[in-house]
Amino acid sequence: MEFQDYFPSMIGQLGTEGFMRELRNGFSLLMDVEKGLITFESLKKNTVLLGLHDLRDDELVCMLMEGDLDGDGALSQTEFCILMFRLSPGLNVDTGLPKQWTTSEEVDVPVA
Repeated sequence: MEFQDYFPSMIGQLGTEGFMRELRNGFSLLMDVEKGLITFESLKKNTVLLGLHDLRDDELVCMLMEGDLDGDGALSQTEFCILMFRLSPGLNVDTGLPKQWTTSEEVDVPVA
C-alpha cells in the first residue's frame, strides 16, 4: 500500500485554521462520543470509514499506542492531531503550525 500525503496541499488550500478544523472533524468521527476519546472500540467500529476494515486488532492497538502520549490507552483530540502531523512526511515547521506538532521529539501534553 502506497501512502499519499495530502496534508501539505490541504493546508495550502484551507489555511492553518481550516486544516485544524478538518482534523478536529476527523477526530469527532472516530471518537467514542461518551468518552470524548478515540478508544480501541471506537477505532475498530469506524475502520470502515477509514478504508481499514482489514486491519487486525493488534494493528489497531499499535495505531493507538503510537499516538497515546499520556498512557491511558486512548487518543485525546490533542494526541490525535499531534499523531497526524508526525505521520505526515510533507509537513515541517514552515507550515505555520506549532513546532511540537511537526517534530518527533517528546511533547508534554496537558491532561484535563
